Amino acid sequence: MPEPVKKNVSAFAKKPKSQAAEEGSSVVFEAETEKSDAKVKWQCNSKDISSSDKFVITADGKKHSLTIKEITKEDANVYAVIAGGSKVKFDLKVTSRPEAPAEATTDAPGAFIAEPAQAPAPPAAEPNGVESAPLANDAPLANDAAPAKDAPPATDAPPAKAEEEQTPDTRQDLIGIFTEKPQSGEVTMGGNITFVAKVNAGSLLKKPTVKWFKGKWMDLASKSGKHLQLKETVDRNTKVYTFEMLVIAAKANFAGAYRCEVSSRDKFDSCNFELTVHEASAPEGFDIRAAFRRTSEAGKKRTGPSASSTDGNEDSGELDFSTLLKKREAVQVHTEPDLDVWDILSHAPASEFEKIAFQYGITDLRGMLKRLKKMKKEEKKSEAFLKKLDPAYQVKKGHKIKLAVEVANSDVEVKWLKNGQEIHPTGSKYIFESVGNMRYLTVNHCSLADDAAYCCVVGEEKCTTELFVKEPPILIVKTLEDQMVMNGERVELECEVSEEGANVKWEKDGVELTRDESFKYRFKKDGCKHILIINEATKEDCGHYKVKTNGDESMAELLVQEKELEVYQSIADLTVKAKDEAVFKCEVSDENVKGTWFKNGIEVKPDARINITHIGRIHKLTIDEVKPEDEGDYTFVPDGYAFNLSAKLNFLEVKIDFVPRQDPPKIHLDCMGRTTDSTIVVVAGNKLRLDVPITGDPAPTVIWTKGEKASSVKPDGGEKGRSATSWTVKDGEILTEGDSRVHVDTTKGHCVFTIEGAERQDEGIYSVVVRNPAGEDTADINVKVVDVPDPPQAPRILSVGEDSCVVQWDPPSFDGGQPIIGYVLERKKTKGYRWMRLNFDPFSETTYEAKRMIEGVPYEMRVYAVNSIGMSRHSQASQPFVPVAPTSEPIGLCVDDISDTSISLKWRPPERIGSAELEGYGIEYCKEGTDEWIPAMEGLTDRTSLVVRGLTTGDRLQFRVRAFNMAGPSGASTLAQPITIREIMQRPKIWLPRNLRQTLIKIVGDTVNIMIPFQGKPRPKVTWSKDGEPLDATFASVRNSDLDTILFIRKTERKHSGKYELHVQIENVEDTASINLQIVDLPGPPEALKIMDIWGFNVALEWKPPKDDGNCEIIGYHVQKAEKKTMEWFTVYDQYRRTNCIASDLIMGNEYVFRVSAINLVGLSPEACNTKDSAYIQKTGIEYKPPSYKDPDFTEAPKFTHPLVNRSVISGYNATLSCSVRGIPKPKVTWYKNKMDITNEAKYRMLSKQGILTLEIRKPCTFDGGVYTCKAVNDSGEDTVECKLEVRPQIAREEKKAEQ
Repeated sequence: MPEPVKKNVSAFAKKPKSQAAEEGSSVVFEAETEKSDAKVKWQCNSKDISSSDKFVITADGKKHSLTIKEITKEDANVYAVIAGGSKVKFDLKVTSRPEAPAEATTDAPGAFIAEPAQAPAPPAAEPNGVESAPLANDAPLANDAAPAKDAPPATDAPPAKAEEEQTPDTRQDLIGIFTEKPQSGEVTMGGNITFVAKVNAGSLLKKPTVKWFKGKWMDLASKSGKHLQLKETVDRNTKVYTFEMLVIAAKANFAGAYRCEVSSRDKFDSCNFELTVHEASAPEGFDIRAAFRRTSEAGKKRTGPSASSTDGNEDSGELDFSTLLKKREAVQVHTEPDLDVWDILSHAPASEFEKIAFQYGITDLRGMLKRLKKMKKEEKKSEAFLKKLDPAYQVKKGHKIKLAVEVANSDVEVKWLKNGQEIHPTGSKYIFESVGNMRYLTVNHCSLADDAAYCCVVGEEKCTTELFVKEPPILIVKTLEDQMVMNGERVELECEVSEEGANVKWEKDGVELTRDESFKYRFKKDGCKHILIINEATKEDCGHYKVKTNGDESMAELLVQEKELEVYQSIADLTVKAKDEAVFKCEVSDENVKGTWFKNGIEVKPDARINITHIGRIHKLTIDEVKPEDEGDYTFVPDGYAFNLSAKLNFLEVKIDFVPRQDPPKIHLDCMGRTTDSTIVVVAGNKLRLDVPITGDPAPTVIWTKGEKASSVKPDGGEKGRSATSWTVKDGEILTEGDSRVHVDTTKGHCVFTIEGAERQDEGIYSVVVRNPAGEDTADINVKVVDVPDPPQAPRILSVGEDSCVVQWDPPSFDGGQPIIGYVLERKKTKGYRWMRLNFDPFSETTYEAKRMIEGVPYEMRVYAVNSIGMSRHSQASQPFVPVAPTSEPIGLCVDDISDTSISLKWRPPERIGSAELEGYGIEYCKEGTDEWIPAMEGLTDRTSLVVRGLTTGDRLQFRVRAFNMAGPSGASTLAQPITIREIMQRPKIWLPRNLRQTLIKIVGDTVNIMIPFQGKPRPKVTWSKDGEPLDATFASVRNSDLDTILFIRKTERKHSGKYELHVQIENVEDTASINLQIVDLPGPPEALKIMDIWGFNVALEWKPPKDDGNCEIIGYHVQKAEKKTMEWFTVYDQYRRTNCIASDLIMGNEYVFRVSAINLVGLSPEACNTKDSAYIQKTGIEYKPPSYKDPDFTEAPKFTHPLVNRSVISGYNATLSCSVRGIPKPKVTWYKNKMDITNEAKYRMLSKQGILTLEIRKPCTFDGGVYTCKAVNDSGEDTVECKLEVRPQIAREEKKAEQ
């Protein structure tokens, strides 16, 4: 069968894409729909577009296009095209036309006068609110005039006339509530720029509120002033709010990321944008030669910014380049010698380096930058903090985190801020701790609201950090289930996530769902459960619904069917006698459908005799004690459907004339409209009632028999032939009864045979015999019991596709006595619990193709059989199956190599693999002119290349490759043309790697592994040689292949150095390449180290280079010195290039020895060359012996100069205890309460200042009373002082009033 094709969910076969165009040009957006009669609507910023001079809308069958003519900056907006339930958005970006550079006018040669450039007219404001800064603001001015004023911000220009007449679309845009978002912009330093955001408040319940932020948390509302202005305007007609942020005289630190947030009650949206600030550039057309001038006298002070040489001597004075600099503040030349220019440069931004260099006369800018790079910028040491907060912290949601700082003063108070707002201790959320110099802030049960910037403030200093709260991925524990509902029914799509309070996003066919004004979609949260509710589902609600979390997603399909009411049992005509009961009964498919009963077109009302009931799918009309006037046509009309069910009630009036003589019995079946050949059909489970009119005098005895005809019943009740079941009634009493379900009732004029709950075994021929002394009569009644069919056998899955499968089943073994009308199929996800019906109308075949399934999800199928009685029980579920599709064809099939008997092919994997695992690739070939494809190998290969061997030389073969998965083979990827199996001659060529084209340096003991690729066919001959001699196999290992050769030396030695040559030869054609290998080692020690001279504090040394340089150049020497007493070596010079040096700054009176080591590319020589003699530094001058003094002892034991005083305080108010102490060195102070150390208690605060000791008790209670002791200890002794503290409880107001 043909491969099933997945039905597109979107209404578009081709979607328009975003484009960029130049001002003044035209642009065309094209779209193609799936259906030719689809209605397409174009929008701009959520407003409908109609055809006009500006916009041209065309439609040709399935193809639709939008043309925008004469594009301006205002046309750079978000556009959309809508067809059915699909909406596609795209952008139009407008680029400015390149402008011709402005020509600068110059004055007469010999004099330079910088005139202000004329400011051009400001260009049209861009839709994102970015204004172009005037050029005059960036150009240098000859005088000190103020720069030209910037153009005012652009207002909302009205669009085309056709758009003004169009009614604005107030529907909520799916991307947010912005109608125009602020866009990123660029501005030159000193220029102005405006960012504009627009919000349509027509659909909002409350006025929108906008906040502007810089970075992550900085609210710009408090920054309004000289450089920042925030504006808000509203158009009362269109209800469009315009919010503007105007940046005035931009500076370099204004650059960065900004954010605009808009909120209105339950709606919120935000937008990020960037601001880039550029340095002011020199005006175009500026003559740089005119800026070169010389001062009239070297070192003479400048007379003014526009002064020039007027004496005609161009060579006099010094060159001055200051006019080339940008116009900034007046530059003053600093001549103070105490200023450190390098300190200024190290703390200045890079953009100011050029200005500072010219200001302080630094001409070597490159050297300045090199020196600054080497300088280490010393970080300013904080006076308040010993250890600051880390730059950032990260914590998982629900956990706690502890922020710690170390302050310099243990008694200082700190404040903690969150996003600039002070944190106050409330509950157990925030905990503040102070232990010695450490200050801690603990944040418990972190949530996303705690993701903020935190700051610790001590006086005027502060340190900041950022806390990032990591939210764990939310998993979907219970996935969505496919559903099929009827039109107008309520739909609830339910899923369960792993965490309460998690945010989820609902999508329909890839478009996010929002709570719209019509309240069609409602979102409900119940703990971990999330429910999407659709009120009154319609056909437009069909599609794939997806719920997404930050770590999982689930998809389900919703099908909506029109209601079609089926009649399972219709009402039948009745013939009843007077005083009997008439029952009209019908059964429909929908138990919620109500109906109305009519008699001869008049509605039937229930009363004492007439009863109307509706239980489930069964509707009944019961008439007790039927009268002649009850005869007529009865009709049942279901509500909401244009059809009815009709039947006729016939009233039977039996007239029996009294004859005093005896009459033989008679059965009157003909009066009931029946004959002896008619069959009575009863549905299994219903009541079987056989009402037979009889006559006879005296009253006859009635015998009912099942199993044989009446002619075989003997007068004495004996049996003839096969066994039968009989019931005998005489004078209204049952003489024999065979089943408790059977009831036989005889009254005057008729006999009733009833079976409660008819079953299949009740089917057969029922015979009735009436006897009296005058004779007998017999009749046979054929009863047929019909039932729903048996369930079919378990279905079988014949094949699967990308979103479909073909299922087959066998008919049921028993059809219920009625022919099978068709079958109903259901499917469900294997892990789900809800079965979804695939068809409402019975399907007559036993093979069905189920579609609209999700690829990669396992499903099960089951089947119901349907006959005229009803639907059977469901069959057993099929084996689980997974809808998958074959992969796309492999790509890039090509020939990699070919020989006389083989070919090497390679390809790339398919672009689309699908949800099924790729099993491998199959390669086939066929001869040219035939259609027989021969497998090139047995089975499949998982590689993307293959060498096919055993081919015949000269054959022209075509090759193809297919990918296989569990759904079968993919399409074939075939070579463009047949290939002739014949090897192609190829010249030898060596591809020498770039790193081998220069000398390869290795250290002794290293491994050499050189691989050199080459080409050539047939396989070339490869030979190696060293210094012109063939390479010995014991000297180095060589491995050759068809494509490369490898030279391998396991452990190198000095002898391996030399020139290696590679020869690749095919017959008389040869290619060569050479490699220089240099094996280096550590050098030997220098020779003949001598002390040449000693003077003052200096020693002159000289030595000779080492004999062994390690096979590479000596790059320096390492010179060391040591005192002869200690022999501890210290470095004098490192990597010193010469063979003589002077060791300076030696200590007078010491004797020194020296040694020198050689340095090459490998490292320092293992041994050093020492001096044979030592150098003694002579002492000079008179030695001065300073007098010795005895250090005075200032130590003093601690002594309290002011003791503690007993106090009585009120509970709940802070209390302090103070005393003073003296002692040298400063004593250590410890506080005790009732002889218990309270140093680490958070309730107490100990302060010490200039010997004054204070103990602060925060909000004491009655339990804080007692004896407090202060103890001071140092090396000279200790002292203590104590006092009593009494804490009195607070007196309530009522008690105070009572006392008064």
